[in-house]
Amino acid sequence: MNHRTYIKRVLPAVSTALLLSLGACNKAPDTSAPNASTTIGVEIDDAVITTKVKTALMNDETIKSMDVKIETRKGEVMLSGFADNQTQIDRSVSVAQTIEGVKKIDNKLALKEGKQTVGNKIDDSVITAGVKAAMLADTQVKSMDISVVTRKGEVQLSGFVDNDAQSARAIEIAKGISGVVNVINNLSIKK
Repeated sequence: MNHRTYIKRVLPAVSTALLLSLGACNKAPDTSAPNASTTIGVEIDDAVITTKVKTALMNDETIKSMDVKIETRKGEVMLSGFADNQTQIDRSVSVAQTIEGVKKIDNKLALKEGKQTVGNKIDDSVITAGVKAAMLADTQVKSMDISVVTRKGEVQLSGFVDNDAQSARAIEIAKGISGVVNVINNLSIKK
C-alpha cells in the first residue's frame, strides 16, 4: 500500500476518534458521585502543590534535614513526621502556607524524643517497610494514600482515607507488625 492510500484509509478513522475524544471532554460532570471523589485536574493540582511544598521545605535551612511527609487533598496540605524542635515545626507550617494553591495546613508534625541510634534507625526502617508491605497486601486499605514514618518503634500514619473503617484497619495492620510499640493515627477522612 502506498503512502497516499494509507493516509486516505487512516485519516478518517483518526479524525473520528479525535472528534469523539473531544466530545467526551465537553461531557457534563457526574453529580451523582460522592463528595470524596476528585477530578483529574484537582489531583494534578494537588500533586503540583505537594511538589512545591517539598521543594520549599528542602530549600529552607531550618528544616531541610527533616523527614517531613506531605500529602495534599483538594488544596489541604497535611504535614507529618518528626522534628527536632518546635522551631522546625513552626517554620514548616509557615513555609507551606506560602505556596500558591494551599488552602489549609493540617499540622501533624511531632517532636522527636531522645537520641536515635543507628540500630534504632535500621529497626525503624524495617518496621516502616513491614507496615507498608502489609498495607499493600490488604485489600481494604488504600495504602498509596497513607504515609508511614517510624521513630523508635513508634509508627505515625498520616494521609487521607475514605472512611473510619479504613483508618481502623490501617492502625490494626500497623499494630500487628513486629517491633511496633505505638501507633499514632494522623489519618484524615476524605471530604
